[in-house]
Amino acid sequence: MKNILNKNLNLKGKKVLLRVDLNVPMKNGAITETSRIEKILPTINLLLEKQAKIIIISHIGRPKGKVVEGMSLKPISEKLSFLLNKEVLFNKEPINKNTLLEINKISNGAIIMLENIRFNKGEELNSSEFSKKISNLGDIYINDAFSCSHRSHASVEGITKYIPSYFGLQITEEVNALKKITSEIEKPVSLIIGGSKISTKIKIINNLIKKFNNIIIVGGMGNTMLKHTGSNIGKSICENECGSLIKEILVNSKKFNCEITIPKDVIVSTSLNGEGKERHINEIKDDEMILDIGSKTISSIETIIHNSRTILWNGPAGYFENPNFQNGTKKILELISQKTKKDKIFSVAGGGETVAAINKFKKFDSFTFVSTAGGAFLEYLEGKTLPAIKALNQNV
Repeated sequence: MKNILNKNLNLKGKKVLLRVDLNVPMKNGAITETSRIEKILPTINLLLEKQAKIIIISHIGRPKGKVVEGMSLKPISEKLSFLLNKEVLFNKEPINKNTLLEINKISNGAIIMLENIRFNKGEELNSSEFSKKISNLGDIYINDAFSCSHRSHASVEGITKYIPSYFGLQITEEVNALKKITSEIEKPVSLIIGGSKISTKIKIINNLIKKFNNIIIVGGMGNTMLKHTGSNIGKSICENECGSLIKEILVNSKKFNCEITIPKDVIVSTSLNGEGKERHINEIKDDEMILDIGSKTISSIETIIHNSRTILWNGPAGYFENPNFQNGTKKILELISQKTKKDKIFSVAGGGETVAAINKFKKFDSFTFVSTAGGAFLEYLEGKTLPAIKALNQNV
């Protein structure tokens, strides 16, 4: 993997096209969560040290090749400027014949951010013409946007055919962390997986079941497992047409000697806003819904975490948005955090709701690695080859 730490890479005065993912959540024009911006700061600071001319390429939203008011990167350029304590110039026009003229005006160690790359039709079409056009804006290309690397888009895949291309620091860290939980594993290794639908994560489970010692299934997915293994789950969220998927998981778990753990007891209520009551899985009433895992289930998860050397966590244990049903998710976080801090475990977490829970309980620094990559993270875990990673490896 060739990245920008390559000793022979002289960047002084070079125009570096830096593709990052600044698709951050916004409300009324204000950025509400900045972790994706913060993650790219090490790469930018390294390029500044090397006296490169930095041209930032990114996107927000899905404008589908049109200029859309409210999807400009200008507020993000201002936030980045604040975090770096350095001016970030902003080129407000979609890429055109004047873009290179503006880039050529900047000095060594300066930063310019281009407007939303998805305002250009050629981006999502992965047009070779547009790929060449953006490659002509710089001397070197660096991809530091793992979260976009499952897309075959011009600024993440097509561009690598026309310009010397490298991995950035963040994407290198992400790929190395994911390798340690998929191919360079220190066993015993355990997966804690939750979320509402087992059907959307069956490929992850079936890919990892061959390599993992334990898979703990919680949340809405745990409800589906309980229902299809004979438990009454009342009016809990559940997928009804998943009998064959559950059978597939159970058959594969025996085939590959992977222990499947599902809830033994749960916290229930008659509504999302109600009080919680602990029930054994055989005691759930028809008007109750499962909203968290119970104390015995937490205890069994604690034992598995204690006996693991590697942990992957994707998906909360329950409806953690209500404090009455946050205990399971919070306890899992605390258990992994404690063991990670003692350097007893390699821990990786990822997925939108997982990151939201980590942020809620202020545990972002308690994992070896937290992925904010979303779809790319999940596709990597399914065993898919990501187009941008493949392109970088072929065209460095």
